[in-house]
Amino acid sequence: MLIARAPVRISFAGGGTDLPSYYLRHGGAVVSASIDKYFYVFMTVDKSDTIQIMSSDYQTFFRQAAVDTMIWDGDLALPRAILNHFNIHEGLSVFLASQVPPGTGLGSSSTVAVAVIKAVTSLLGLGLSKQEIAELACFIEIEKLGMPIGKQDQFAAAYGGVNALSFTADGVVVEPLRLRPETIERLERSLLLFYTGAARESARVLGEQNRSTLANDAQVVASLHALKQMAVEVRRCLQSGRLDAFGEILHAGWEQKKRLASGISNPRIDEWYDTARRHGALGGKITGAGGGGFLMLYCPAGTAGSVTEALEADGLKRMDFAIDFDGAKILVNNSLPLAVARNA
Repeated sequence: MLIARAPVRISFAGGGTDLPSYYLRHGGAVVSASIDKYFYVFMTVDKSDTIQIMSSDYQTFFRQAAVDTMIWDGDLALPRAILNHFNIHEGLSVFLASQVPPGTGLGSSSTVAVAVIKAVTSLLGLGLSKQEIAELACFIEIEKLGMPIGKQDQFAAAYGGVNALSFTADGVVVEPLRLRPETIERLERSLLLFYTGAARESARVLGEQNRSTLANDAQVVASLHALKQMAVEVRRCLQSGRLDAFGEILHAGWEQKKRLASGISNPRIDEWYDTARRHGALGGKITGAGGGGFLMLYCPAGTAGSVTEALEADGLKRMDFAIDFDGAKILVNNSLPLAVARNA
């Protein structure tokens, strides 16, 4: 048995500038933090001539014999594409489970890719670095599966921690932010996550943003320029411990983000956000591409209780969390390398 996990993330600033349609022309910048909510992969090597994949989140099951050609579409396309990449067609059972619902804006799809790659490469005895794992996850999701997504989530899941990410045609650079312990503690106290109960389809929102960026839509490109600059400012605020200023930038960023595509917000989300601001929150955003999922808010000292009470009275559920500094990790590995185990 091998058990691997990878963390989901919350993005503070620069989201959208990690899409190739933007960063290949202008360069992108994102600041994000990984949190202690994880995607888990359980792998068992056996001597069967099949591959089996089960997902608790999607309540689905896939089984394929080694003699059949692996096709990565439909249910569980992502783990199937990863197994195909490593030429694994038999003798493996995979179980997938997450601590957060899928489609909630915490980067869970890319976290799946990172966790599965971490597990598979460990079974194969390959020593991939965090950078290599993230880059491979990007390749499989974006190039192999054609998903219209960016690159920040894969690197957040692989690295863990609070990071400043830069995106250019030459690649992705990850700069861990060495924040003071008291800043991390205040940040964890002041940032709140509320589940709106509405999953969303990021591909539609990101697809619209991609098309607008490629068409050089003036409003969309100007908003992305502004979001990239806010990533620079957020980094400075975090490094200097100016968290209330950080909260104000979150608010400005949310106003810019809503200009990127239709469906990023809606009247219900706007109402929840306004309620939070009336009760003391300085800023926030819907996590991920938008449209639903988790509402993230920055609440200065003394306001978290009243914000929580107001939003929970309106039906939202708060999820406690802390920052994860491990990134993708093997928790248990008492399995022999895959080739050895099958020949034992």
